[in-house]
Amino acid sequence: MKTLSEQLAQYASYHRDRRNILTHFVGIPMIVLSVSTLLARPVLGQLPLGPWGPLALTPSLLVALLAGLYYLRLDLRYGLVMALWLAASNHAGRLLAEQGTALWLGSGLGLFAVGWAIQFIGHAWEGRKPAFVDDLIGLAMGPLFVVAEAGFLLGLRRDVLCDVQDRTGGVR
Repeated sequence: MKTLSEQLAQYASYHRDRRNILTHFVGIPMIVLSVSTLLARPVLGQLPLGPWGPLALTPSLLVALLAGLYYLRLDLRYGLVMALWLAASNHAGRLLAEQGTALWLGSGLGLFAVGWAIQFIGHAWEGRKPAFVDDLIGLAMGPLFVVAEAGFLLGLRRDVLCDVQDRTGGVR
C-alpha cells in the first residue's frame, strides 16, 4: 500500500490548476453526500445505541466504515477528519433517505450529477483527465485531497505538504 504522501502526490499531479483544485472543494463534497444519500437505502437492520437511538445499518454505513478504516491506515490525523466527514455525510444521507422517494432520489442523483459536472469543468480548465481514469484509487483520494488541501491552506501538516511538493517537483 502506498504511503499518504505517495497517494497525495499522485493525485496532486493531476491537479495543478488552482481553478481545478477549487472545483474539488465544491464538487467532491457534493459527490460524497450523494453517494451517502443513494446508499442510505435500504436499511438492512438496526443497531441499538442506547440513549442515542438506533443506528441504521445501510450500505452507506458499510462504505463509510471501510473508507474510514482505509484513511485511518494511511494517516491517523487525516483519518480522523475523514471519519468525521464520512459520519456527517452518512447522517445527512440517512436523513434524506428517510424522506419520500422523490426527494431522496432527486437529492442523491442531483448532487451526484452536479458534483461531477463541477469536477469535469475543473478538469477541462486543467486540460487533464481525472486521476481515477488511470487508477481507481483516485476516487478515494479525492475527498482526502480536499481535506489535505484545506489543512495546507490553514498552515497544517507542513511536513506532508513538503513531501508532496518534493514528489511532484515543487507543485501540489
